[in-house]
Amino acid sequence: MGRVYIVDEDVEEYLSKLCSQQAGPVTGLLIGQSSGQRDFVVIAAPTPKDEESAGKTVDKEWVSEHARQVSRMLLGGLTVLGVFMITDADAKDTITTLRQLVFAVENLISSEQKWSPAEDDVTDCVTLHVNPKTRKTVCRTFDIKDPKSAAKPADLKYQSGVGSCWTTVSCWLNVDLLIPLPDSRASKENSQKGLQVWTRQIENAVCLIDGKKLPEDSELTSGQVVYDELHRPLMQCRILLLSAVRQEEQRSADVVQPCGGSVTVRGAVHCRAFLHTHKPKVKLAEKLLKRDAISTVATRVQMLLDEPLASEEQIKDEFCLPRRIFCPLKSSGSLYVCDYQFSDEGLSEIVDRLKEMLGCSFPACGIYLPSFNRTTPHSLPLTDSYCHMCVNVFCSFVFFLPSGLGAFMAAAAALLATAASMMYYSDM
Repeated sequence: MGRVYIVDEDVEEYLSKLCSQQAGPVTGLLIGQSSGQRDFVVIAAPTPKDEESAGKTVDKEWVSEHARQVSRMLLGGLTVLGVFMITDADAKDTITTLRQLVFAVENLISSEQKWSPAEDDVTDCVTLHVNPKTRKTVCRTFDIKDPKSAAKPADLKYQSGVGSCWTTVSCWLNVDLLIPLPDSRASKENSQKGLQVWTRQIENAVCLIDGKKLPEDSELTSGQVVYDELHRPLMQCRILLLSAVRQEEQRSADVVQPCGGSVTVRGAVHCRAFLHTHKPKVKLAEKLLKRDAISTVATRVQMLLDEPLASEEQIKDEFCLPRRIFCPLKSSGSLYVCDYQFSDEGLSEIVDRLKEMLGCSFPACGIYLPSFNRTTPHSLPLTDSYCHMCVNVFCSFVFFLPSGLGAFMAAAAALLATAASMMYYSDM
């Protein structure tokens, strides 16, 4: 028996609407959460129209780029599960196209993911073919970790209220990240290397729920509940970075590299994750919340480096990272999506972008910026609006030393200083 996909009735209605409006092949993304043998689909996001192709052909790169941008809008626990296609062509004739699409989408999305995959991660992605005339659907899955994976049948079931019964966990995370640069440019390659170190720290961090470190296999049944700006309940958590890394991670080879500058990311970010299970486990909540923290910081650094203002010609001492804006998926339920707002963007631009990327309307009154009343240890307001990147340019060398060599290098430096002073006095 193949995987079962539980699809929200709102998604069914939306696909039916697309069928009635269809004037050529329509592609899009299926978004939701994987859980054991079942996946829950809560969003069907059609691919925006490409003016160059005029909708006559399926552009694999265009669909993949849409998926990359949409994945940045998804909070912890929500992922792109696969792709759909609405076309008059027979399902057998579209299987090759759908296979190419789902692999291209997953490859591009995974290239931006900084967190490490877990053993229990689901590697099956779904493809859905819908005939607009007969409304017949054919659902298949592919193992995206196997390039030679064959199509496997899957079961599609429509159900009401799929987007309503979710447990939400959230936390505020203080970020203080330093990335050394080999030259004065804040390039993508350099920033990604620095983010990898910070990512490992987050993955190894301790997650407290209701002030306690709970066993991973215990059920997430209680915790400190707070309410967001739309009066929806959140289970409050804390992510604590370990003060010292593990001994085996401290050991590394001697590295001396020129350093032309550094990138400092400092501030506080709001993280949130959703769990669709009757009795969610603590392990899953921790994993999804940490992944959301990693994704939102990495996404904002990446977006800033993509902007012309961060180019070498216009480099400044400090840039403000885009703010993370939250928007409810619909008036009822607990699911949210997000977008990132630069300082020169208005609320209407956020609304238009959400509509273009996700294919549905979002009221401006439901969009908000998370905030909290207390302050960080540095007396900075704990609000997602305060998270910026500083680019400091200087010339020096950065020494990365393995454990146990600090005393040796200090002694060597002292001997060199003594020799230099003796040479100085001998010349006088």
